Amino acid sequence: MAARFVTIDYDTPLILPPNLRDWVPAGHLAHFILDAVEEMDLRQIKVNDRGTGSEQYPPRMLLALLLYCYATGCFSSRRIEQATQDSVPVRLICGDTHPDHDTICTFRRENKALVQETFVRVLELAQALKFLQVGQITVAVDGTKVLAHASKHSAVSYEHAGKTIEQLDLEVKALMAKAEQADSTPLQDGLSIPEEIIRRQERKAALQKARAEIETRAQARYALALAEHEQKLAGRAAKKERGERVGGKPPEAPTPQPGAGDQYNFTDPESRIMKAGSGQHFEQSYNAQAAVEVDSRLIVGQRVSQAPNDKQELVPTVSAIAAPVESVGTVLTDSGFYSEAAVCAVEQTPAGEPTGTTVYAALEKKEHHRTVSDLEQQPEPVAPAPGAPMSEVMKYRLKTTVGKAQYKLRQQTVEPVFGIIKSVLGFRQFLLRGLDKVGLEWQLVCVAYNLKRLHRLGGLKLAVAS
Repeated sequence: MAARFVTIDYDTPLILPPNLRDWVPAGHLAHFILDAVEEMDLRQIKVNDRGTGSEQYPPRMLLALLLYCYATGCFSSRRIEQATQDSVPVRLICGDTHPDHDTICTFRRENKALVQETFVRVLELAQALKFLQVGQITVAVDGTKVLAHASKHSAVSYEHAGKTIEQLDLEVKALMAKAEQADSTPLQDGLSIPEEIIRRQERKAALQKARAEIETRAQARYALALAEHEQKLAGRAAKKERGERVGGKPPEAPTPQPGAGDQYNFTDPESRIMKAGSGQHFEQSYNAQAAVEVDSRLIVGQRVSQAPNDKQELVPTVSAIAAPVESVGTVLTDSGFYSEAAVCAVEQTPAGEPTGTTVYAALEKKEHHRTVSDLEQQPEPVAPAPGAPMSEVMKYRLKTTVGKAQYKLRQQTVEPVFGIIKSVLGFRQFLLRGLDKVGLEWQLVCVAYNLKRLHRLGGLKLAVAS
């Protein structure tokens, strides 16, 4: 039988639907985002001034444009500008206008308060749609490394900076001595001794600034390490007083001196060198934190940290959970977040009163493989005595039937969220620089993810109804 192909006609003029909303199917994500933004209070907005783009576009449209593009994996302002020409849903959101990349970038950069407000409003929308519980929710907390907009090759270590400064001093002396010699060998064409001296002096000043910043970071790190060291010593002393055996050597006191390998990045000084992947290599990164509600898998709290590990991140990340949640009943986290001080700070007020929040945190990494004994029904463990160390209490919690069921939710909640953000949305590197701007961009990513998630949960029906 002969093939019968569909006729493709490139020349006959077409009549598009007169209503822009008819350009994309009913229930499309673009409709949902337009309707969601339409309900938001935009009093926090900052309108772009002349000189940041050829036209002044409505702020509500620019917000919807950013949210849709981030939700569909388009992050660069230049790519978003191109999408206003290439993408039919983006043309719908823009009303068939074409804001330039400078307008888009300026709007994103200068509307931090608006993005914060939008994050809260989207969670309130989730509660109105009955997808997010109000109060006593269970959240899984974790962090993921996101590449900074800077190369690790643009960094210098504390030790190398010191050696380079010494070398530059020697070169400056040599150049000055050469300038005093009337019969000295001339430099290559295009080079002059004064310019070479100035170049080395500027380089020396930059390296001195880098070493000073590394020393400041070392002092801040020392203050935290000293408090932890004193806490460990107090714990050992308390065990001795109770007549318990204290094993191992006493912990070594921290030092305020920076390490030889401590680094400073010239492109984005606020980023840090961090272990990436399986920990076998290092990248210039930020530590993006998220608290995810286990039932809806919506991000209810987010922040960005410069810390290369999560040891100090539990308290600030739980504190970053947005106001619409009202209260947190359970926090699930891995061993990287655990410390007795952090757990106590989440579960108790400064006055020692319970907050109503219970933490389930692993004390050590556990293999995913389950042995035969793990499959056998086990009796409930004996509760620790009153006043027992938090480590014993935590081990007891994780061995109970309730604790096992709760902790099992952690891995299947927060890790898929990071997987979607990195693999589906494609967000693996920040485009902005500096902790404050990076925090704004991560919040925008989280808002876009939440809107996409709401659309998948049932916002589709809302968009069709509208």
